[in-house]
Amino acid sequence: MSEPNADVRHTPLEAEHRALGARLGPFAGWLMPIEYKGTLTEHRSVREAVGLFDLTHLGKVMVEGEDSLGVLQRTFTNDVSKVEVGGAQYNMVLNDRGGIVDDLIVYRIGLHRYLVVPNAANTARVHEALLQQAGARPVDIVLHQDLALIAPQGPRSFDLVGRVFPQATSLGYMQGAEYPYRGTPMVVSRSGYTGERGFELFVPEEQAGTLWRELLQLGQPLGVEACGLGARDTLRLEMGYPLHGNDISQERTPLEAGLSWAVALGKGDFTGREALLQRKEEGVPSRLWGLRMHDRLIPRPHYPVHAREDTVGETTSGTFSPTLKVGIALAYLSPVGRFKAGDQVEVDVRGRRGAAEVVKPPFVASSPK
Repeated sequence: MSEPNADVRHTPLEAEHRALGARLGPFAGWLMPIEYKGTLTEHRSVREAVGLFDLTHLGKVMVEGEDSLGVLQRTFTNDVSKVEVGGAQYNMVLNDRGGIVDDLIVYRIGLHRYLVVPNAANTARVHEALLQQAGARPVDIVLHQDLALIAPQGPRSFDLVGRVFPQATSLGYMQGAEYPYRGTPMVVSRSGYTGERGFELFVPEEQAGTLWRELLQLGQPLGVEACGLGARDTLRLEMGYPLHGNDISQERTPLEAGLSWAVALGKGDFTGREALLQRKEEGVPSRLWGLRMHDRLIPRPHYPVHAREDTVGETTSGTFSPTLKVGIALAYLSPVGRFKAGDQVEVDVRGRRGAAEVVKPPFVASSPK
């Protein structure tokens, strides 16, 4: 186990993780559990039963006020006006060149009240982008440091969460509501990053340990396992979910990353819109695809991809798929018109070329709905 480090932030559940024998490591400025019993065991628990994640490292920014919708519309790519109270929406923040500063979820928890949840490494950037768009408008934008985030994920997550929040089992995918926990209101949402049905529970720090222990105890008959960020990565990659810093970045636009469905060009102005319109007119240079290996070689990030004698791209994420028992990866391939699902390429795995099939993710048949 890793020792505490003054240079990283600490989750309020750290003592719980250490008691469970977790291997801790630095991630995006936090000391987080990487694995407990092992990534393969934890991955399997989420696909087959239920896994429990501590995601407190993710940012939590509350945006409130009558012009809160206007601020969000000018900051994010998607049309937030379509989100009803109790709904949630996938979104992105772009730079002036159309590159992806961050991808995140926006939860509408009141008429003029939104919870924005960015990636840990980009929380400060997203917070600043919101503040800049708000200017002097009467909108409160507060970065919350007092909320933990616990995520039960997997087919048995409804059985588990229903024992603590009975009303939550009626929530649809990408819906949320405030429910009391031991007299304290907290946001409960039907969302996650694993491709399985699951929940994300935003709990005040002082209640986090109690809720974590209660969920682990109630989940024992269901096969619950505490899960680390290692399993979270293999689960999201099997679904083809992009990870910021790997598969998407400020150098890539949503058009290349296959995320145009989360860009509402017709809603009005937002940061990066003009750059996207120009890129769309000029043509997109590459596109993010999935690759499924045909042999035992395991791809990792930054491995060259070849088609015949041409170098056509580079992997951005890669791992062994515990479900498929083969290597899988995401990679930007170019030119765009050259490739389609089913095409064959080769991945250079440390000097050895392995055959792979071009795939449109997800790699597995799981669904979070």
